[in-house]
Amino acid sequence: MADEQEADRFNPPVDFVKTPCRNVCYTSGLKIMQINDKTTMTVWPRTLARTWTLMLLLVTCFLYWSRMAMPICAVTMAKEFGWSKTETGMVLGAFFWGYCFTQVLGGHASDRIGGERVLLLSTSSWAVMTAITPLLTNIGPRPLVTMTVTRFLLGVMQGVHYPSLVSVCAQRVTEGERGFSMSSLACGCYLGMMLVGGVGSLMLDWFGWESVFYGAGLLAFCWTFCVWKWLLQGPVFSFDSLWISNNCIPESSRINWLHLFREPSVWAMIISHLCFSSTYYTLMSWLPTYFKDMFPHAKDWVFNVIPWFVALPTSLFGGAISDHLIRQGCGTATVRKLMQFCAMGAASVFIFLLCKTSNFVQAVACVSMAVGLSTFNNSGVSVNVHDLAPSCAGALFGVMNTCSAFSGLLMVYMSGYIIEMTGSWETVFSILALVNIIGVTIFILLGEAKRVDQQPQII
Repeated sequence: MADEQEADRFNPPVDFVKTPCRNVCYTSGLKIMQINDKTTMTVWPRTLARTWTLMLLLVTCFLYWSRMAMPICAVTMAKEFGWSKTETGMVLGAFFWGYCFTQVLGGHASDRIGGERVLLLSTSSWAVMTAITPLLTNIGPRPLVTMTVTRFLLGVMQGVHYPSLVSVCAQRVTEGERGFSMSSLACGCYLGMMLVGGVGSLMLDWFGWESVFYGAGLLAFCWTFCVWKWLLQGPVFSFDSLWISNNCIPESSRINWLHLFREPSVWAMIISHLCFSSTYYTLMSWLPTYFKDMFPHAKDWVFNVIPWFVALPTSLFGGAISDHLIRQGCGTATVRKLMQFCAMGAASVFIFLLCKTSNFVQAVACVSMAVGLSTFNNSGVSVNVHDLAPSCAGALFGVMNTCSAFSGLLMVYMSGYIIEMTGSWETVFSILALVNIIGVTIFILLGEAKRVDQQPQII
């Protein structure tokens, strides 16, 4: 009895949680929790949760292999097709423009029909696109045009991935376990970066650049088949399910977006996510150039692998400690702010120190610490969207990610301009640290963890 009361204590308040209709999305093995005569909550039992966590981690890993296949092969492809650096940059940058377009749509669809279904459809589509990329170089007037369009479409197809993950965790994972779940899934990103940097580079040298794309596509196909065959039941998709009727959604779960965006805590979360992502994208984009400029004789694999190797345990540690603190009675908002301070405030110290060192080992250590601490974001703002608006977490995270993608592109271009005009890495890193400090300060002052996705009902 005591164990049941303790478990109930950490279940999220679900009176207003909007869950997909069972006849539209039904995941094998779900535990149906009846809250009242109008509302039910479907969560993963512990065994199924472990299975899905592993599968979602794997698909995130394969997604990053697919996403990074072109950057890994860019130099080889540029030589083969005669691309200039400007043209190569155009091909690589096309992904991010496509990535911006489907964030909100993917989150909305996941909130309606279930993120598992959206991930299955998305993965199957980008698996096909990745696998046929080498073949498309022989189609069309110029490989430059076809590869630019291919990268754009790949961004469109992969744009739904993270909003779908957020929606899945909001619908299927209880509050006291969300931090570790999101941190575990984020490890797929770091594992994918290590995999494509190691195995992908070997495949490039041994079998040619085409094999890198075939490998990513094949692994994604295998994942899609396994999920479709053993983890999902019922119809995969219905266009009607995107606009569920009033009979399927209780009155209390209709979202007033105007009310939602009037909440300071929502804007604090969005601004903090925007600042963090802009800094993160810029750091990841320019770090290889920084190391090439400052330490031209250093081994590439050292600074391309070690930071991501550090990120794996730190991400899991951040998720575990955040959930532990919540179980021990710490306020959810306090824990989210603590994690975000580590991800942005503490990491900024090492970003700033990076421009002060002239030693390669110290530079790698600073980067590794900054990347490692940044993984605490997975237990901070990335989970805060579940706290504030679980009924529309996917769509709201899509809005956040769209804003951060545009701001990230702007920050990357601005940093490149500063480096080209002044040659000062110190200026760039100082700006990144300042942006981080502004974002975490706003989140600490205005951030909350109470639900705001429904207007108070007037009786």
